[in-house]
Amino acid sequence: MWNDRTKLLIGENKVKTLEKSSVCVIGLGGVGGYVCHMLVRAGVGKLTLVDFDKIDETNINRQIVADITTVGKLKTDVLKQQLLNINPKLKVSTFSERFEGKNAEIILKQKFDFVVDAIDSVADKIELICFCKEHNINIVSAMGAGNRYSIPDFKIVDIYKTSNDGLAKVMRKKLRERGVGALNVACTSQTAEKVDGKVGSISFYPAMCGCVIAGFVVNELLKGGNDGNYK
Repeated sequence: MWNDRTKLLIGENKVKTLEKSSVCVIGLGGVGGYVCHMLVRAGVGKLTLVDFDKIDETNINRQIVADITTVGKLKTDVLKQQLLNINPKLKVSTFSERFEGKNAEIILKQKFDFVVDAIDSVADKIELICFCKEHNINIVSAMGAGNRYSIPDFKIVDIYKTSNDGLAKVMRKKLRERGVGALNVACTSQTAEKVDGKVGSISFYPAMCGCVIAGFVVNELLKGGNDGNYK
């Protein structure tokens, strides 16, 4: 079996726990794509993929969905097929649209054990986080993974304890205004490089962020709780 090595490590019962778990990943770029791969390879049995974007040639340096054969295709379509090629029994659904406050109730209608926020847009991240907090849905959010190329040291911490992260700084202010008192995020303490124009990126940085998020989600799922207050 493809997951025999996982069973050897965590045991049959925990494998079954992951098989019954449902996770929604919103944003399927450099971070989100790797989150999905790691979750499915770990044995998570139900996944919902959300992203409006098509693959661009500039994605090839860091996104697991991107290569010369997939440019121009929807990220949701490519990632879904990749994941089914790993586990054909995976229950996977897709929303090929942008997450916004106005469609939150539709996308998050079903019961999820966890939501992963890998969105780029600050406004959309805020809407997603606030919706999950208001509806007692477990969520972990990715902070900045761009403009860095030193050895990654991503950790899961409360957003109000982050440093050297411009995105987290902006998010803290907006979340405080919305009454959000705590939020688990994946962040690095490494200082961002100064880059002119668009955000610079390298292959391993978003991937490492995604792997840390996936590891956090898997370990929380294995605890067996679902009270909306994962720490």
